[in-house]
Amino acid sequence: MAIPETSGAEPRDRLSRERILRVAIADADAGGLEALTMRKLAVELGVAPMALYRHVENKDDLIDGMVDIVFSEVELPLPGQKWKGAMRRRAISLRDVLLRHRWAIGLMESRANPGPANLRHHDAVIGCLRASGFDMAAVAHAYSVLDSYIYGFALTKMNLPFDRGDDVAELAQTMLDPFPADQYPNLEAFITEHAMTPGYDYGDEFEPGLDLILESLKRSRAIA
Repeated sequence: MAIPETSGAEPRDRLSRERILRVAIADADAGGLEALTMRKLAVELGVAPMALYRHVENKDDLIDGMVDIVFSEVELPLPGQKWKGAMRRRAISLRDVLLRHRWAIGLMESRANPGPANLRHHDAVIGCLRASGFDMAAVAHAYSVLDSYIYGFALTKMNLPFDRGDDVAELAQTMLDPFPADQYPNLEAFITEHAMTPGYDYGDEFEPGLDLILESLKRSRAIA
């Protein structure tokens, strides 16, 4: 029996929940979540606004789906992996994902209706730590300190008034010039002796700080 031919453009143009979420994420990445509206999304997709509601219930459901896709981009621990390396890779991956989707940082842990990627993420992290000998209290402590560091670092990186060391000199002059030269000697030393060194990038501080946390967790649990 012959198989009917289909247009090559049909799959691309067919409206689906996945396509709606991907376009919504691209919009939020470009202009922030506040710029995302159902009406604007419908225009971009070339459909009437009501057509969206066959695939997403409302804007909260849209955001739940967007957040779930963001969670799906984070590298997860796999069964049998050693906890320290797995947590390090997951932390770096999560940091990168948050910097890629800046709008998501305040939403990742706020969803009352988490999707499967969200739940799978948390289950995998907890499972890796439990399999390595962490009891539930230790799991809670480790997860809390790691995520506080990852999310906090990503948020700080997003909001810094400079990108690289080349910008620090101008910023430091603006900050410190109104005050006597010796009023903030330690801050001035940090800026001149560290932040203004060639090639300085605040983002490079992430992994050394992460390693300090992981080493501390290892010592506190006496786990290899």
